[in-house]
Amino acid sequence: MHKGVVYALLAAALFGASTPFAKVLVDEVAPITLAGLFYVGSGLGLLACFIVRALATRGSTADQPAKLSAADLPWLGGATVFGGIAGPVLLMLGLSLTPASTASLLLNMEGVLTALLAWFVFKENFDRRIFAGMLLIVVAGVLLSWEQIPVLGVPWGALAIVAACLCWGIDNNLTRKVSASDALQIACIKGLVAGSVNVGIALALGYRLPPM
Repeated sequence: MHKGVVYALLAAALFGASTPFAKVLVDEVAPITLAGLFYVGSGLGLLACFIVRALATRGSTADQPAKLSAADLPWLGGATVFGGIAGPVLLMLGLSLTPASTASLLLNMEGVLTALLAWFVFKENFDRRIFAGMLLIVVAGVLLSWEQIPVLGVPWGALAIVAACLCWGIDNNLTRKVSASDALQIACIKGLVAGSVNVGIALALGYRLPPM
């Protein structure tokens, strides 16, 4: 199996596993605060990895990952705004109103929206097999989560999660523009910047950080 596919599957598995834990925490911490703390934590962890790698490869003649250039910054900035700031907050808001099981199913929309944006906005080649797979994902998700969506009223929680998936779909397509650069550096910057922004907004709105 292609290494990129393996990494993508591992990322999806880890992200899916985090949803039930986030559901537990979102009942105790404001959604925007929790979203910010998650990303600050990821950014700090990746920063530690970045430093360790830099020390381990110092003086090495092996090829090093390409660093970000000035031309990459607009793409990275957009990806950070949509995928690091808006998306996580919308997910936490959705989790506060939606069962974790329903949220996990709705999160499958990220792949669908990523592909649709890639085809119709970023003009990538259309693939019929992927389109057929997307239809199956949508149908299965709707059938499995149908009974858990309220019959009356607007399902704000579900809409927030789908909106989060749209933000991450935009993020995925923008990040692809800088995919030739150092993935560790990109993820570290996104985590630190987006997490700090959301924590700052939360504090400005009067929310408190959870006790240590």
